Amino acid sequence: MKKKKASYLNLFLTMLKIGAFTFGGGYAMIALLETELIEKKKWIGKEEFLDMVAIAESTPGPVAINSATYIGYKTGGVIGSAVATLGVVIPSFTVIFLISLFYDAFLSLDFVGRGFRGIQVCVVYLIFSADLKLLRQLERSVFNAVVLLLVAAVMLLSSLFARGFSSALCLLLCGGAGLAVYWCAPRRKKGGDFS
Repeated sequence: MKKKKASYLNLFLTMLKIGAFTFGGGYAMIALLETELIEKKKWIGKEEFLDMVAIAESTPGPVAINSATYIGYKTGGVIGSAVATLGVVIPSFTVIFLISLFYDAFLSLDFVGRGFRGIQVCVVYLIFSADLKLLRQLERSVFNAVVLLLVAAVMLLSSLFARGFSSALCLLLCGGAGLAVYWCAPRRKKGGDFS
């Protein structure tokens, strides 16, 4: 896909909108990112979106900021990455700053607690729907199916037995498996020479 440029103002306003209307963090933001970046703005394709999400999840920092930095750099270079990151951060920073000024009074309001419980349900739905969209876009292959089933089994077992499993370790293991398949696949096609 040809690299599509975006004006800094357009980039800033798009990320400001995403940051302002997404509750629940980066994972809940994935569905909105997909709608804005692929369908409306057409800044990236579906395949690159999956790559962006994988990079944003596996690098240090929040998914939302990593995604904004990536798309900003792709569409506007270094300045674009700074503009996009600033746009996605401003709404959260503003809300948290305002809440911190009135923190005790804010938490003592009964309707606030009830509102947060309602938002929690919505966040679970947003994360689940984003995961389903990503799953549908995933290339159908034996390797992907095996990795997906193994990761799901490990998550289920660690939840059932109340054992922690490092997501960083999981990412490293899956990335290592992907590299191993990548390095072995071309050599296997050439007659099995692994030297």
